Amino acid sequence: MATYVLVPGGAHGGWCYQRVARILREAGHDVYTPTLTGVGERFHLLSDDIDLDFHIRDVIQVLRYEDLHDVILAGHSYGGMVITGVADLATERIGHLVYLDAATPVNGQSLADISPSQMAAARAKGNVVNGAEVVLQPGLEPIPNYGVTDPADITWMMSKLTPHPYKCFAQKLHLENEAELWQIPQTHIVCTSTLPHRDPALMAKARADGRLWDIDTGHDLMITQPEAVAECLLRIPTA
Repeated sequence: MATYVLVPGGAHGGWCYQRVARILREAGHDVYTPTLTGVGERFHLLSDDIDLDFHIRDVIQVLRYEDLHDVILAGHSYGGMVITGVADLATERIGHLVYLDAATPVNGQSLADISPSQMAAARAKGNVVNGAEVVLQPGLEPIPNYGVTDPADITWMMSKLTPHPYKCFAQKLHLENEAELWQIPQTHIVCTSTLPHRDPALMAKARADGRLWDIDTGHDLMITQPEAVAECLLRIPTA
């Protein structure tokens, strides 16, 4: 039995993994899908204090209070920033890192550094809620950005997406234990369309290690192709 912790991306909550989590649990595995503070069902906790470090602590607390070890830690999109920071500070609890069409930061990078044009465009449509600058507001960010086209899925998502604190995207990642962090095995599950835009050296290493899989779908691959994502995740414990 494996233990999966699935971290959502910007504006999403743990709800976005419902379909993937169901498949993993039916296969006999433990699955945690934490929602980060200030988004999703925790949107009522939004404040100007929430940044990348705050979200890293959110996930570390799940690992500690659930007493989790040898975790397969996955992050989607912005969640790649979070899981990298978590693995840096809780290395002894992480058995594998999985980047789901995610940011793959290095020390000193923010998401705004990695995707400057996208973040600038999102910030231009931002707002202030509870004293916090927020972006990715539902109804202002077009749903095609998430690569979801099914009308039922769009309706479901629009009822759950929330704005996201911009500080999370602007704060630079500070790594303290890089030697140990980069020894953790990594798998990259990416959308076919984004593969050409990713770090060639990182993708080449992942491919050589047999840990690069691409799925021909939109950015929210856990919603549009949950079976394919789950199939990839299920390979990890036995690979």
